[in-house]
Amino acid sequence: MTRSDELAVEAALMLGVARGEPEACRVVVEQQGPAAYRFAFRLLRDSEEAEDIAQEAMVRLWKQAPDWRPLARISTWLHKVIYRLALDRLRRRREEGLEAAEAMPDPSPGPEAAFAAVQRRAVVNEALQTLPERQRTAVQLTHFQGLSGAEAASVLDVSIEALESLLARARRTLRTTLEDRRAELLERDDG
Repeated sequence: MTRSDELAVEAALMLGVARGEPEACRVVVEQQGPAAYRFAFRLLRDSEEAEDIAQEAMVRLWKQAPDWRPLARISTWLHKVIYRLALDRLRRRREEGLEAAEAMPDPSPGPEAAFAAVQRRAVVNEALQTLPERQRTAVQLTHFQGLSGAEAASVLDVSIEALESLLARARRTLRTTLEDRRAELLERDDG
């Protein structure tokens, strides 16, 4: 399906949302809700705040439905709204002097391999948190949220070239940071 076909399908879906059609609303929630929450969580590192932001973004989408113009995909529009809402929330945190919430560890017990994987993810997440905000968001949008370069650039309001530059700097920093912790990661694998 071409991009224009995808935009046309999504425009029809948004028309259904604007009309209050339950099936269209269900499809949008099923298609967009989980990714919206994951992105908000990656930005905020707090499940309750991520849920609030994702819900607020979906409410804004509902309100936007009657005026929807198929200039961007629904997911791109939502990611942009979530990004801005999360930035506002993070700014408020800083102003209030609160520290960013730590990621919730997985409480379920599992085999050693699963434990090592969780630890590796924690190390990668720690490394991601050391990146400047725009670099971190660029990585999250492209690698974890699955957005194309053009979509991620749109969310960040930068050119594709600027996005590629952010990603290149982020990858270099991550490579260095993770290389420094390589022995630790390998040790965890050996258990």
